[in-house]
Amino acid sequence: MRRLGRLLLLLLAVGTAGGRGAPRDTLACSQGLVCHLLDTDVLCGTELPGLSHGLALARLRLEPALRCSEPTACSPCLEVRLRLALLPGTGTSTVQPHRPTPSGIPGVEGSDEGGQWSPVDGAASSQPNVTGLLLLSGHAYASSRCVAVEVQASPAPMLPSRSLGWVTFRCFEAPLGSELRVTVYTNSRSRQRLSQRQRVPDCSWPTAQAAVPQCQVPRLEVSPGPKEVVVQVQGAAAGHSYTLRLYHNQSHGTGGSGRAVTASGPMNYSLPADEVLPCLCLQVWPEIQDPLRATLCPFSHDSEAWERLWARSRLVLHTKGPVLTCSLSAPCDLPAKLVPCWQPEPAGPCQALPGLRQPTVGQGPQDFGGLQLHPNLCVQVWSGGQVRLTQCLRDRALPGRADDLLLLQRGGNASLCALERGSCTPLASFTSTGAGHPGLLERELRRDVLAGQCRQIWHLENSTGVMLWACPLHKYLHARWVLAWMGALLGAACLLLLLLLKKEDVKGWLKSLRADYGSEGPLRGRRALLVHAVEPAAERVACALTAALRSLGLAVAAAPGGGSGVAAWGPLPWLHAQHRRALHDGDTIILLLSPAAVAAARRWDTGARDVPGARDAESSPGPRHSPGPDDVPTVAPCEVFAAALSCTVPALVAGNGCYVVARLEALVPAVPPALRAAPAFALPSEMGGFLRALAGPGHRRGQWPEPYVAAVAEGLRRALGE
Repeated sequence: MRRLGRLLLLLLAVGTAGGRGAPRDTLACSQGLVCHLLDTDVLCGTELPGLSHGLALARLRLEPALRCSEPTACSPCLEVRLRLALLPGTGTSTVQPHRPTPSGIPGVEGSDEGGQWSPVDGAASSQPNVTGLLLLSGHAYASSRCVAVEVQASPAPMLPSRSLGWVTFRCFEAPLGSELRVTVYTNSRSRQRLSQRQRVPDCSWPTAQAAVPQCQVPRLEVSPGPKEVVVQVQGAAAGHSYTLRLYHNQSHGTGGSGRAVTASGPMNYSLPADEVLPCLCLQVWPEIQDPLRATLCPFSHDSEAWERLWARSRLVLHTKGPVLTCSLSAPCDLPAKLVPCWQPEPAGPCQALPGLRQPTVGQGPQDFGGLQLHPNLCVQVWSGGQVRLTQCLRDRALPGRADDLLLLQRGGNASLCALERGSCTPLASFTSTGAGHPGLLERELRRDVLAGQCRQIWHLENSTGVMLWACPLHKYLHARWVLAWMGALLGAACLLLLLLLKKEDVKGWLKSLRADYGSEGPLRGRRALLVHAVEPAAERVACALTAALRSLGLAVAAAPGGGSGVAAWGPLPWLHAQHRRALHDGDTIILLLSPAAVAAARRWDTGARDVPGARDAESSPGPRHSPGPDDVPTVAPCEVFAAALSCTVPALVAGNGCYVVARLEALVPAVPPALRAAPAFALPSEMGGFLRALAGPGHRRGQWPEPYVAAVAEGLRRALGE
């Protein structure tokens, strides 16, 4: 068996230390030991042939080292140092004193770090050689490697369990910062094994910083400007390729919004200032295997970058369920809090709901623990002590009304209070949004909460019992307003009756007023021609104004509206006939300005400028050209108001006739230039002046009854509101 084992070892062995190992693998032994590197790529798990003669494993040490092909082209590895001893039970002879000999290998000298036992005065030993076969195994996360080593000890008198010496193998390669497990097996009778884990240093190891290519990473410098940011890659070796990556650093991943740029040697990269956000980070690394990356996030405290981020952030409220849910989307993580609040008025303050404030979590939908939907609910995003974003449910089709009252209940019904104006007012002091007496609605609100008439907005289970209720305040206010109006009307009726019975002068004034309304109107005997455009708004107002003026005694002819005359002759001859009659009899001509009438006046004014000689007048430095009686543009015969202007404007320029312009103030902001020579009134607000103009200079202002003004103005408002 011994011969068979020796034969297998000889077949494996090729030479002395180094054997078939890789050119960079080395094996060294302390004095008194002979070791051979048999194979550097043994199949891990191979059964070791033969049995050793008393070789034992005493200690295993792993130390970081570098394997270099050039001074700046090294790879990290672990050096294996194994201390060997004799197995217990191995035959011994006389113990000789220890004679230390320098070996040049650190840690070999001394009884604890290795050495040898040698015969004295050259006495020959009768002991056979101590021989063993070792298997060194190095396992990393993604790789493994096994090495076979033969060790022989010179014959000498020894004691069992005493050190024979050290075997040093250099080395097992592993990536920087990785962990390697090294195991040593022997083919002794006891099948011994030693195992140890060791982490390879990273680039903070001073020895590796200048020798390992992965640690030779360039530096990043950022130079901000008003329109762009320049990124400088410094310290890069010329001729080597590097990759610069820009990405958004987020808690849920770096996403797909980044970009990568590859260049050789030092480089500059320009980035538009609009793309600079607080989470923008930069990475650079050399194009080699397992490179170390230099990372820089320089904009995390840039105030302009934060303002840009908030401008690109969006808050969306979802109503596809019974509870309030929202989503906050932004290119970066936002250090903010979502705060639900109650806003009864669109432009009013939004009061935060107690116990519902929560920090933002990622970019997905977030709910508020069962908060029911209501039109008055909003969500605010708070960051840095101020509101950054606000979204409300006001325009959604949701149950509830904008004038609902929000009640807060803690524990029992006795603790109800109304949330308004940034505080919670007890119902005993509540005055229904500032009007009425304190506690006026307390009983009704408590009754509705108990009866289920108020809708529960929020109730957090397993909490302190805080609940929110939305109560329909409008029904209480409506009922109380009706009672108030009835009381006011009853009081007014009683007062009027008292005046009628006790005051003869008041009774006489009422009789005279009734007589004025029933018999003669203040405009009786006067006539007017009302000219308006053909459009719905103007026609409604013309009908209402004609009816109101006729009730005051004014004879009004409306154009269009001339009946068979317009139908038979067309608007232009009929209007000319009516206009000549009004000028001859001294009647008032009322020009009603609506949007279509203003457009016709502007077209007429533009056509008047195109009359020969008008352009020369406009270009002259003198006053603006006013159309003369002969400067009448050509208009379409079916445009009623334009046809009326062909009669009106020349007469206005010549100072003939009595004209009044009535402007619908809700539709027409100003009087066109062509009609500014006539007095103009904005209806219905200037109805008093308009009626006095129709009455003429002979009617004194003090004799004009104001109820007429109110009645005509109210009729005109109803016509405009239809």
